[in-house]
Order: sequence, then C-alpha cells, then structure tokens
Amino acid sequence: MRMAFRVAYVLLWFPEPSQTFILDEINTLRGQGLDVEVYTLYGPRPRWRLAGLASPLAPVFHLGTAALGDLLRDLGSLSRWGQKAAPFLRRVLVRRWRSLETAGEALWAALAGVHLARQFLADGVEHIHAPWADGPATAAWVASHLSGIPFSFCAHAHDIYPPDGALGEKIAAATLVRTISEVNRHYLLAFAPKAVDKVIKIPIGVPFTSASRTARSCQPPYRLLAIGRLVPKKGFPTLITACHYLVKWELNFHLILAGNGAQMLRLMWLIRQYGLQKWVTLAGFLPHRQIVELLGQADLLITPCCVAPSGDRDGIPTVILEALLHEVPVVATDVSGIPEVIRPGETGWLTPPSDPKALAQVILEALSDPTEARCRAQRGRELVKKQFDSQKNYALLKTCLEKLILPLEIPITTP
Repeated sequence: MRMAFRVAYVLLWFPEPSQTFILDEINTLRGQGLDVEVYTLYGPRPRWRLAGLASPLAPVFHLGTAALGDLLRDLGSLSRWGQKAAPFLRRVLVRRWRSLETAGEALWAALAGVHLARQFLADGVEHIHAPWADGPATAAWVASHLSGIPFSFCAHAHDIYPPDGALGEKIAAATLVRTISEVNRHYLLAFAPKAVDKVIKIPIGVPFTSASRTARSCQPPYRLLAIGRLVPKKGFPTLITACHYLVKWELNFHLILAGNGAQMLRLMWLIRQYGLQKWVTLAGFLPHRQIVELLGQADLLITPCCVAPSGDRDGIPTVILEALLHEVPVVATDVSGIPEVIRPGETGWLTPPSDPKALAQVILEALSDPTEARCRAQRGRELVKKQFDSQKNYALLKTCLEKLILPLEIPITTP
C-alpha cells in the first residue's frame, strides 16, 4: 500500500497570525492524510505573537539567519548540480525586481532554494508547494530546478500585485498554479496565456466549527468593527474620515479598529485631527481568539480596502469570510476578489474605494435596516459555507497535488 505523498510547503514565516488560512490549509491537508512538512525561509516568530493560534500539525523547519552558514556552504558547492546551475541562478536573480525589498527577499529565497534542493532530496520530498507567489515561489522554483522535484504555487494578493519581476517565468516552470479568485486567474493568464490548463481557482477555506453568534439587537450605540494590518491597501484612513462624517450626521456608534502596522501614527493623527477619540479605538494587535470575541459582538464589519500606490491590494480578506460565518453584516469596497463574496443586495454592501463620504453613507444604510442586514449576513454565511469550506476546498487541492505526483510513480505489478 502506497504511503502518503510527502509535500514540502515553503513559506517565509509559519505560523503567521495574519495568515490563519494558511495554518488551516496545512492542518486540514494533514488531517486528510497528506504528508505535509513546512520549511520557512525566515526564523520562528516569538511566542507572544502566536498566542491564540491553533498548533501546527505539520513539522516545521526554520531557516533564517541561523542557517546563513549552511546556505553559503551550499552556494559554494553549486557546481554539484551541474554546469547549468550557476547560469540558472544568475537568470533568477538578475532582473528588474519591483522594489529593493523584493530584490532582497528574492536573493535570500534563491540562496534558500539551493539549500532546500539538497534538503528536500534527503527528506524524501516528492512535491514542492509555495502558498505565495513571491519569495516562497522563488525558493521553490530554484529548489525544483536543481533537484528535479516538481513544484507548484498559489497566488493571493500582495505577492502578485504588482508582479515581482519573475512571475511569468515561475508560472511557466510550475506544474500547477493555484489562485483564490476568478479575477486573479485572469490576471495570471495575462502573464502566461499558454498556461490556461494549469492555472486553477481553488478558494481559501475557513473552518466552520468555531463560528457562533449570540443573538443581539442592532441598536445605538452601534458596534462597528474593522480588522487588518495598518497598511495602505487596507484603506483605514478612508474609514477614519468616514467616521468624521458619521459623527457630523449624529450617528451614535463606536468603532474598534484592530491591527498594527506602519500607518498607526497616521491613523492616530487623523483621529486627533477629527476629534474622534470618543468614537474610535485603535486596539492594536490582538490574538485571534479576541478577534473571534469581537466578531461575536459586532453590528457591522467594515473593510475599506483600496489599491495602494504601489499597486498592492487585497485578494479576499479572510476577516470577511469569518464575519459572515458569525452572521455579521459586511460593508466592503469593490476591489479585487471582494465582489465574488460581497454581492450588493444579496450578501452585503459594496462601495467605491477611497471615497469616505460614500463609505459613511453605505454604513448608515446598512445600520438603518437591521432585518435586511441580518438577511444579507445569513445569505453570506450560506455562500461561505458553500464556496469556502476548508474540507472541500483542500480535498480538491490535495487531489490536484497527488495527481502531479502520481505520474512519477512506477506501477508495480504482482504475479
């Protein structure tokens, strides 16, 4: 009887609090019988940052600066992979990357890929998968090219918007490219039109077991909630400005904005500028269990996503799916894959990005009819259960990965 296929997952960090869907993906695949092992390009996160997260079921092997000596030694013996190894590595690295940060990540990923090629062969890895299309996919590409082990990757949001400079070549080299939305699938095919048969859509999954909501009436003061990293693509300055309009229109509300990031000081300044200290709380980083508690108490989730000046944008924010599972009504913006979940008049409300007055008006509309809001949230829950079921979606991913490995198996016949 054939044992489970061994698949190496390549990530920058794992587990990562802002990527609970990746943790769910790996744990679900392990639970379904796929032998997944995780290799991270960076070191482990501090324990305090992982508070409240489920434990990974897969073994995790961290690289990071502690592995620098090993990486350099493997680079020094690059010739063991043949004469074409060095030219390939130069081709990977010498290109126009989208930023210095991306170039640095790609350099580290390529060095890690050389090391991982040897490690994967030693560990009996049969397939390499990168859940992100940027650094992790670069490392998987290098490791695959040197070792001969096939690789695949997934594309979400910041890893492809804007493309990192090697996206088209990685699509061409991969045996499978998964993406989470239909809009992403069309975007990727523009880089590699001939890859139409291997670029597939498999949405992320969310577990259903923890989703519950205590019945509460939607009445003033309304409990508004926003969750996410405080970075430009999340659009939180637009939300703070929208709150300024809500106060002017005498809405009785309180917004909790949970998250941390580079825009914290700007948001604090905006809150002081508009005099919103009474109405808006910046909660900072919160463990996932506290996020679940906030969802259970919220009257409305607001995700004011936008396209950042760099081109970065969200895919389908996981918090939207989690909110709908808790039957929390959602107001969101018409960006990237969000309209595939939030459908106006059906599962929530959409508004144009970066328009604070329009956002405030839609928030008022959503709060003005609690019965309609609850109906949309319930329909949203049914959509999430149908299209974002962890067990179903990751069973499909498992089948796809196994089909990539099966052709390499030599049939054994018994007399």
